[in-house]
Amino acid sequence: MFDLEKIQFALTELNVDAWLLCDFRGSNVLARRVLQLADDQMGSRRCFYCIPKDGTPQKLVHRIESDVFDHLPGDKTIYLKWQELEAGIEALTNGHSRIAMEYSPRNANPYISKVDAGTIELVRSFGAEIVPSGDLIQSFEATWDDEQWQMHLEAATHTNAAFGVAWKFIADQVRANGSVEEMAVSDVIMDHFAENRMTTYHPPIVGLGPHSGNPHYETGTGKNTSIREGDFVLVDLWAKMDRPRAVYSDLTRTGFVGTEVPARYTEIFKIVAASRDAAIACVRDAYDAGRPLQGWEVDDACRNVIEQAGYGEFYVHRTGHSIGQEVHGNGANMDNLETREDRLVMKQTCFSVEPGIYQAEFGVRSEVDVFVDSEGQVHVTGGELQTEIVRILADFT
Repeated sequence: MFDLEKIQFALTELNVDAWLLCDFRGSNVLARRVLQLADDQMGSRRCFYCIPKDGTPQKLVHRIESDVFDHLPGDKTIYLKWQELEAGIEALTNGHSRIAMEYSPRNANPYISKVDAGTIELVRSFGAEIVPSGDLIQSFEATWDDEQWQMHLEAATHTNAAFGVAWKFIADQVRANGSVEEMAVSDVIMDHFAENRMTTYHPPIVGLGPHSGNPHYETGTGKNTSIREGDFVLVDLWAKMDRPRAVYSDLTRTGFVGTEVPARYTEIFKIVAASRDAAIACVRDAYDAGRPLQGWEVDDACRNVIEQAGYGEFYVHRTGHSIGQEVHGNGANMDNLETREDRLVMKQTCFSVEPGIYQAEFGVRSEVDVFVDSEGQVHVTGGELQTEIVRILADFT
């Protein structure tokens, strides 16, 4: 529900004079969610909604789509000509020195950067300082309510179970036929999701041997995609309940098609698991101490473990991403590699922790989801933490 009082309180806390939300043909999905515009309500004209830290919101809408914000509080101005549009934007920004928009300096965070450069230039021309709306977005788009948290837990039960389905299928097929295709394993996981009324935007990653060394490998596209005894296998899967407002569970685990895991795999896995646990401890320690925590700090805590073990050059992505109604959500990421993430790790938000070491022969990633509840309790979801590589032929008979 749109909560004007809560938004205006947040603006005051962040020392921002106004939040200017705008959209054109669905280009600003963040604004659309904050303003509760339906996915199928795809307008064809530019519209603006300005929320001041005090007073009445102001709407600027086109004549042929003048009802777009009628469900929201505020005064309405209708434009027709482009000159009226620009004059209307100037009026919206008048008296506001610091205005938040879905903007990221130097496009450092493309998840937030949804407003085109021309619109930013136009607003600046009226004398306003534009500041990123990242923490505002987190507060009103990336946070989960109790219903979403429960849907996540339900999804996590099924994603956790999906690994057992995958490992057993591999074991059965290898014993019966000598091998199984990566894509066949992916299909079994997708069937499991469908049986449990889940949905996902993309099938899982199933990568054997060298394919597991590619963090974004496309299942079934490698030269050799037949999984056999003696192969190392990585499975990365993500899905959510097929319901309105449902949020994702996103997990990665690794297995070995045999009864005993070779030492070279175990050595790397232990380093990755230790880095994962260091990231989780960083979050828990900060909340236990009542200390604000930024995303880059979690990345550092995790990455330092891998670097100190001598594998820093093989850790080629951030530690984690926000999770929401999209698997890559719009809250803070755990990142000090691709960007310096200075957004806060906020209560009622969820994110992945997924360190990895990727080499030519194989790659290890261990991924869990972390949710901080309204009381500051830190929850790790998706079943028990993986503490050793699964022995597929020994553990699934």
